[in-house]
Amino acid sequence: MTREQVYGRRPVREALRGPREVLELWATERALKAEPWLRETERPRVQLKLERDLSEAAGTRDHQGVLAWCEPYRYADALELAAGERPLLACLDQVSDPRNLGAVVRSAEGAGATGVVVPAHGSARVTPAVCRASAGAVEHLPVAVVTNLARYLAEIKRDDLWVVAAVGDSGTPMWEADLSGGIAFVLGAEGRGLRPLVRRTCDLEVAIPQLGRVESLNVSVAAALLLYEARRQRWASVP
Repeated sequence: MTREQVYGRRPVREALRGPREVLELWATERALKAEPWLRETERPRVQLKLERDLSEAAGTRDHQGVLAWCEPYRYADALELAAGERPLLACLDQVSDPRNLGAVVRSAEGAGATGVVVPAHGSARVTPAVCRASAGAVEHLPVAVVTNLARYLAEIKRDDLWVVAAVGDSGTPMWEADLSGGIAFVLGAEGRGLRPLVRRTCDLEVAIPQLGRVESLNVSVAAALLLYEARRQRWASVP
């Protein structure tokens, strides 16, 4: 059976709570003593292993003494994510750093977003490193992959779903933009920004005003600010 790896205490715990099956579970004696939920896990049974066994299997020491093999991650249908009422999406244009993707997923899950969409080429996908960076949020938030991001955005936008580009100071300040309806935020990789075709597909450009001297925010920080501003506006619009 094809299986994928998840490591780290929180990612593995969320994998056990999530929809995909955990097939095998390893833990060190130290992790087992420190984490009550490991001692309470009955299926699968925890196998005690040495620290070096986990490091060798994971290819990293960043496993915190816990490692699991799960059934493959199931990507969502991107069109279905956009089809609901007032969806809130984070679409990433060639964000290749797995830590950034994981951090965006974590923020999006916390903000109650509908899902995250990434293009098939030039983008990070869900890997053990992404699961670790998301603190297990990938187990609860849908992530979808599309062949062509610009085409996907053109297809989903409608009167009640705006495609909103996150840009620099040239955009409308985020608290002056109407983000209370269906929104698909589009964020580019640091240093490169959005590709021209993707940017032209967007209905609106918004900026996160900055008072410091640093030119731009990390993509995961930008995603968090925009998603929570959209969520705040939705709460404010409820009578």
